[in-house]
Amino acid sequence: MAGFLARRLLSYAVLVSVAASLAYLLAATALDPRSNYADRTPKPPPAVVDAQLTALNLNDKTPLLQRYATWAGGVLHGDFGKTVTGAPVNEDLKRRMGVTFRLVIVGLICGSLLGVLVGALAAVRQYGWFDRLTTGLSFLVLAVPVVVLANVLILVATWANENVFGRYVFLVSGEYSDGLTTGFLGHLVDRLQHLILPTISLSVGLIAVFSRYQRNMMLDVLDADFVRTARAKGLSRRRALTRHALRTALIPVVTYFAFTFGALLTGATFTEKIFGWHGLGEQLINSIFSNDVNTVAAISLLAAVAVLAASFASDLLHAALDPRVRA
Repeated sequence: MAGFLARRLLSYAVLVSVAASLAYLLAATALDPRSNYADRTPKPPPAVVDAQLTALNLNDKTPLLQRYATWAGGVLHGDFGKTVTGAPVNEDLKRRMGVTFRLVIVGLICGSLLGVLVGALAAVRQYGWFDRLTTGLSFLVLAVPVVVLANVLILVATWANENVFGRYVFLVSGEYSDGLTTGFLGHLVDRLQHLILPTISLSVGLIAVFSRYQRNMMLDVLDADFVRTARAKGLSRRRALTRHALRTALIPVVTYFAFTFGALLTGATFTEKIFGWHGLGEQLINSIFSNDVNTVAAISLLAAVAVLAASFASDLLHAALDPRVRA
């Protein structure tokens, strides 16, 4: 078991290095920080522009591999370089990283757990009203882009605040309200009110995906020999399904866990922009428009680390569910 996890960690470290390197090389090739100085009035002399870009390690006249070596050396020491404005990339990313991962992790937990539960119930009650209803809703949700879903949630929440509750229950913009003097509990409630809609917009798609996947896996094991044997030994149907069938059906689902985490990061980019959450996704879009090579590369590196961390968590869950892996 320890050897299996050690080999996984080593392969993940190599993959992170490759992904980060490719992200930097692509950003440094595709983006043009020099163009940021073209529209300034008065236009700075070329020598001044070169000096500024060289100080930021963004000068396209410097060989690409030399710029990459400088950037990689800084990353190994925990320094992601400077933005196009000269500010340290690290300071901005520390705050934004907490915003994004708080949103993504809550959405992932809610979406995966509810999706597994819905899928398992739909399989046990195959072709019943619950199965047919969840199937139809899942395909409907999967057909709706995250951008559309988020805006629909804002419209519905605004209508509910005005016509049902008569006050602001669902807050649609930002991470929290400024100027609150209600103490710790009031701040906590306020953050939860801001978190509800972005979490729903992220987790609804996951519920649809996980429920379809879990339903199919569960149907494959419901009539398996080991389930019938458990029933023959005296276990109730519920215990046989939860202790044996569901545990076996979860093995391929946890393998799928890491891939959905990557898709969730992509969905969070649009969600943050729509709901006014100042996280990594919003900054990635802004950095591409401002030709900020170092910030784009840093966010790509953090995304790669997050996806591979989710993959490692998937390996741990796989080992917990499947005794063959532990052996």
